[in-house]
Amino acid sequence: MEPITHFLTGACLGRAGFNRKTALATATMTLAAEAPDLDVLGRFGGPVFGFAHHRGFTHSFLGLVLVSSVVVGFMYAVWRLRGRTTNDPILPPRWGLLFGLAYLAGLSHILLDFTNNYGVRPFWPFWERWYEWDIVFIVEPVLLAALTLGLIVPGLFGLIDQEIGRKQKGPRGRAAAIAALSAMALLWGVRDFEHRRAVKALEARTYEQAEPIRAGAFPTYLNPFAWHGVVETQNFFVLAEVDSSGPEVDPGNNLQKIDKPAETPATLAAKASYLGRVYLDWAKFPVTETEPTPDGGTIVSFHDLRFAQLLRAAGRHPLSAGVVLDRNLQVKTKFMGAVAQPAPD
Repeated sequence: MEPITHFLTGACLGRAGFNRKTALATATMTLAAEAPDLDVLGRFGGPVFGFAHHRGFTHSFLGLVLVSSVVVGFMYAVWRLRGRTTNDPILPPRWGLLFGLAYLAGLSHILLDFTNNYGVRPFWPFWERWYEWDIVFIVEPVLLAALTLGLIVPGLFGLIDQEIGRKQKGPRGRAAAIAALSAMALLWGVRDFEHRRAVKALEARTYEQAEPIRAGAFPTYLNPFAWHGVVETQNFFVLAEVDSSGPEVDPGNNLQKIDKPAETPATLAAKASYLGRVYLDWAKFPVTETEPTPDGGTIVSFHDLRFAQLLRAAGRHPLSAGVVLDRNLQVKTKFMGAVAQPAPD
């Protein structure tokens, strides 16, 4: 998910009652809920290095131990710089509990990222398999609205209480934060139900008399009932736009067929490269494209049909990758999107 949703989730978790147990709970959980995305620093090693390590160690159960330690250490430094003061002098910081809360907020980050179709590797480095739920787009307006209201509404009631002279015991916002988190769970339930309907509809039919081997349905922006469907058969893939809003779900006849490309020495060499292995380990419905270079080499591009809607946008290939091979099938350069890197020495 995008960063704002992670920050808001952490803040709602803190206000759901943990801020009554220890000082600095809300601030710690807000930061910890986004902290796993510190792996974006891997992009300084180049786009391919960044891709290979994105949602890796920092998005794993083991890595969260280090991430949580960094967040709590940062909060401790801020607390010391502030003269060991907090908003509520009666409620001191409990650092062991804050570490546990930071870890819990980090788990919320993994869970949120799991709900979209990019996936996570929570068992890294012991088990590098990718897991994805495929039910929520990377930006979910309904979720953003629910979490924002969960944080804003208590402040509005606080202003009303001040006007009428009524005092509130303890930190505000517990009920609203719990309601926002409950709305998140409810949204997931609805989207999971619709997702299952879309996948079953794709699996229930044949395509040019070919039986589907597997099918996937992936969320689209704004419309919770619109799904980008991908079906794999023995010899080709099919792209379909699925509408699950009606009582009967039917992919319709507006289908796009993509033949599976034949394997060549160039595609085999590209798949055996470091980038090829990393990309194919992550991709769910990978396809390759090849084109010759003027010097007799070959460009082999990798695409994942989960993100075919991005490929349709002119000039946008953010989640595609590839390698440039010389005439001897040795890697000259590799790239993510349109950014090339020199081949390793």
